[in-house]
Amino acid sequence: MALNRDFVGKSYGPTAPYEVSRVKIREFAAAIGDNNPVYRDKEAARAAGHPDVIAPPTFPIVFSLQSGGEALVDPGLGVNFAMVVHGEQRFEYVRPIRAGDELVMTSTITDIRTAGQNELLTIRSDVTTVEGEPVCVTYNTIVERGGAA
Repeated sequence: MALNRDFVGKSYGPTAPYEVSRVKIREFAAAIGDNNPVYRDKEAARAAGHPDVIAPPTFPIVFSLQSGGEALVDPGLGVNFAMVVHGEQRFEYVRPIRAGDELVMTSTITDIRTAGQNELLTIRSDVTTVEGEPVCVTYNTIVERGGAA
C-alpha cells in the first residue's frame, strides 16, 4: 500500500535533549573501527583545535531515530516495517559534535516518492544544541519494498 503523501512537510519534535559523552563517542568509534585519536583522547582533540573529543561524522545515527522514528511509527503514514530497508543516510555539518553537547532534533518528512515497485521516504532532521546552535542536518531515506505495488 502506498505511503500517505499528506505527510510530506509534517514535522516531529523537538526531541528530549541527548547528552553526548566521551564514553558514547569512544564506543561508537570502536564499533565502526575508527581509531582516530580525536575520538578518544581529549589532548589529541585539543591539539587538533577542538575543545574536547569529537564524534565521528556518522555519530548522529545513535540518536537520529529518536525523532525520525516518531515519524516512521505514525500510524497514518502507513509504513509496513516488514518491508522496510535502509536506503541512504547523509550528514551535513555546521560543526563537529563534541563531548558535552546537549543536542535536540526536529525531524520533517521531506519526500515520499515511488521508484518502481518501491516507496522511498526521506526524513530531514535538524540537530541543534539545547541553546539553538545549529550542529548538523541528517537525511535518512528508507525504502518500503513493494509498497507501490
